[in-house]
Amino acid sequence: MSELRWHPLLREWVITATHRQDRTFMPPKDYCPLCPTKPGAFPTEVPSEDYEIVVFQNKFPSLQYPAPPEAVEPTELYKVRPANGVCEVVLYSSNHEGSLAQESEEDIRNLIEVWTDRYEELGAKDYIDYVFIFENKGKEIGVTITHPHGQIYAYPFIPPMIQRELDASREHKEKTGRCLICDIIEEEKKDGRRIVIENDSFMAAIPFYARYPYEVHIFSKGHMGCLTDFSEKEKSDLANILKIMLAKYDNLWNMSLPYMMVLHQTPTDGENHDYYHFHIEFYPPYRTPQKLKYLAGSESGAGVFINDTLAEEKAAELREAEPK
Repeated sequence: MSELRWHPLLREWVITATHRQDRTFMPPKDYCPLCPTKPGAFPTEVPSEDYEIVVFQNKFPSLQYPAPPEAVEPTELYKVRPANGVCEVVLYSSNHEGSLAQESEEDIRNLIEVWTDRYEELGAKDYIDYVFIFENKGKEIGVTITHPHGQIYAYPFIPPMIQRELDASREHKEKTGRCLICDIIEEEKKDGRRIVIENDSFMAAIPFYARYPYEVHIFSKGHMGCLTDFSEKEKSDLANILKIMLAKYDNLWNMSLPYMMVLHQTPTDGENHDYYHFHIEFYPPYRTPQKLKYLAGSESGAGVFINDTLAEEKAAELREAEPK
């Protein structure tokens, strides 16, 4: 069962998906459902002996089309909608022990092509308003299968965090005539201390307003809203900066650093969002090699993040964490 329930206090949709309680949880390597299917061995989600990148529909989706009937009747206060949408899994590699950081720059470039294809195809569906591409990495984030993979949620609405960014970007454009994120990039360039790495097309920085100690945002230097706006050169530059940034994370403390990676790009609702600007955000949960950044009362209950570190100091640490 899955449905959308309206939260009248926060004015946002909550997905109820009870069947996800039964999803696969930390299977042993020999029974990983994301590994290739070997002759005579346990059948997996991939009926092939090897692969490069695979995309398939999630077996335990939060959203699906057509959505099942809702479990409860709506009221004037408590609205209910079908959970129409698409949830996909993106397998980065057939290597069970790997991570995106260990993939070659060419492999990451191929992954960007896959992301672009899925954004375009899913966004073209008339019931999809936002295509959200992301990766949860590490048990600390709540990952239930360790095989390196990302996910795509295609929502029938614009998620609230994206909507807040859209509103801020639109208001800034109306007030100043400029793009908000373009101005953020210029502000970071002027200061310089929070920039971790940059190339011709992208800049990675721990922004002035970072909420996590090692939160990095990768901004496109050109004003582009989504992956389909990128040239071949820009896609290659994105692969380059992702490869280096992921290696820096792993070299920071000589461990495979967990994180959430999320792509923020224009909605696919048919409206004009030319004031918005593509960027990728990383949220690593660690504040030291032994201490996690927990989302406690202030963060979860009030929505006010408390960062125990200075972005300028953490950016310097990441600059020094040179890839091997």
